[in-house]
Amino acid sequence: MIGTYCHGNHGTPSGELCDECSALAAYADARIGRCPFMATKTFCSQCKVHCYAPKERQAIKDVMRYAGPRMLLRHPAMTIRHGLDTLRAKRTEPR
Repeated sequence: MIGTYCHGNHGTPSGELCDECSALAAYADARIGRCPFMATKTFCSQCKVHCYAPKERQAIKDVMRYAGPRMLLRHPAMTIRHGLDTLRAKRTEPR
């Protein structure tokens, strides 16, 4: 998703990242690698604990907001699964 965002917003060639997006991808990989809940959760947006610093969290939200709708064309099965998992999580959340 970061690649899609970088290509669309920073004009990088497909498959390449600018320095800013490379740093964000490395940060995200490091945080995901240290996540104690990764075995039981499906997406970070469904997690009660937020591992990202506020600046990086906002950057990831911007990436998701841009790349999310475009993922339907690139990875339709994954996109539909993500949407269904999100809906299920919202239904089971206590109010």
